[in-house]
Amino acid sequence: ICLCRRVSDRDIARHARAGMSFEDVQFELGVATQCGQCEGCAREIVAQCNLAHPQAALHADHAPDNAAPWLSSLA
Repeated sequence: ICLCRRVSDRDIARHARAGMSFEDVQFELGVATQCGQCEGCAREIVAQCNLAHPQAALHADHAPDNAAPWLSSLA
């Protein structure tokens, strides 16, 4: 995808599936920071991967009684 930084679509997808936004992927991999030709495609990959693997929200008030003690600090 990004010829300037040698970043593949798989690299972008892997980071996006880990919950990273486009800006996070851009910072981590350097995609779309030089000529900019790959930005549209990279954004599309991130959007598709984020839709396919939405992040679950973690709320301490819905945690079971036997949940880890650190969950109470999230409230």
